[in-house]
Amino acid sequence: MLKTLEEIGHIVQNAILFNPRHWRNEAMDFAAGASPVEAVKRLFALLETRKIDYVLVGGIALLYYVEGRNTQDLDLVLAVKDLERLPEVEIIERDVYFARGLFEGVQVDFWLNTNPLFRRVQKEFASRVQFLGHAVRVGTVEGLLLLKMYALPSLYRQGDFSRVSLYESDIATLMYTYEPDMDRLVDVVSEYVSAGDSASLQDIVAEIKERVRRFKRERDA
Repeated sequence: MLKTLEEIGHIVQNAILFNPRHWRNEAMDFAAGASPVEAVKRLFALLETRKIDYVLVGGIALLYYVEGRNTQDLDLVLAVKDLERLPEVEIIERDVYFARGLFEGVQVDFWLNTNPLFRRVQKEFASRVQFLGHAVRVGTVEGLLLLKMYALPSLYRQGDFSRVSLYESDIATLMYTYEPDMDRLVDVVSEYVSAGDSASLQDIVAEIKERVRRFKRERDA
């Protein structure tokens, strides 16, 4: 599990370096004299210096709780006004709830708290942890589960099998390790999605629960 900001940088660096899609394009070129390791440190220093209220979520946040996840970007929940206070980030994509940017060659995905559920996670499902002298706000297990469950029905409609598989695996891993109250979390997500998506999500979570139960039975047999 993660212990330092430097580890975050190395994870991002390795994910980029060992992705064959990046071997022949400019994604391998970071700012002069920079590396993902140093870029990550500088980004969190900027967030701290400017007193920006953010929450680290996504694959990097997941690594605070479980091992084995690989990711090549950072995911941060924050307000639009705070994103605008980071001119060092080059925004390359943006819509009403999301923005994607580059900071010294590192991809940063912003979950904008104009989305009511993102705002709730930011306020209620985050904790401050210490990474060797740096205080970093990280989504709680429950917060990470809320965001992943919220995304699943849309990913199913898009036919995005790879991301569905990844998100369901993340959910199963957190359920297995921490045994959160999934019924309560489904109820929370249901406040922010359609009735149809809520029903689909209940079915998805029930299937994952059964997968976790089956694994535990085999483990203990």
